[in-house]
Amino acid sequence: MVELRKRKAPAQPLVTERKSKKIQAPAASKRSVQKDNGNSQTSDDTPKVGDKLNLDQFGGDVETNDGQKTTLKDLVYASKAGVVLFTYPRASTPGCTKQACLFRDHYNSLSESGLAIYGLSTDSPRANTTFKTKQGLPYPLLCNPSSSLIAAIGLKKLPKGTIRGVFVLDKQGKVLVLQAGGPDATVDAVQKLVAELKEQGPDAATVRVNSPAKDQDK
Repeated sequence: MVELRKRKAPAQPLVTERKSKKIQAPAASKRSVQKDNGNSQTSDDTPKVGDKLNLDQFGGDVETNDGQKTTLKDLVYASKAGVVLFTYPRASTPGCTKQACLFRDHYNSLSESGLAIYGLSTDSPRANTTFKTKQGLPYPLLCNPSSSLIAAIGLKKLPKGTIRGVFVLDKQGKVLVLQAGGPDATVDAVQKLVAELKEQGPDAATVRVNSPAKDQDK
């Protein structure tokens, strides 16, 4: 008898199981800033002339050069007609000294309208006190190392730094001036506002301003 041999079944090809990679869609960018806190901000969050701001927690805490903690809301409340904040990149540098001294030289004419004048920078209380004393500045300097208030008013330079400019708010929280510019331009903007306040009264005074997006530091 012929012996029948069993034919071996062909070997099955080795199948390697590939794990499919999960591709995650990029997370949608969050517009993280609320107008009230000013921690970081997009252009949509920058106040505009004519806006009435809710000052509760707006810009966070700042410190005067003599070490007193305060907020923009407190400064507005304590003023007669509102506040002027002029921002400068660094105390005791040439452009900042010129700007601070211009506000010093025009202090009486600017403040007679009831506006309270303040300088605002990221400098320490010690640096700002030295600056104030050396230049004989008649107004307080506000220290904002975190840039929270500077960012909230749209005058923070990215990724870091401060745009030279000026911001004016009346007693009702209405933005009257918001302008980036050189030392002369920042003082001129407030002088123009004060002239309008005298001519037309506080309800009619709103100054047309440049966008604060660019630093016109001249």
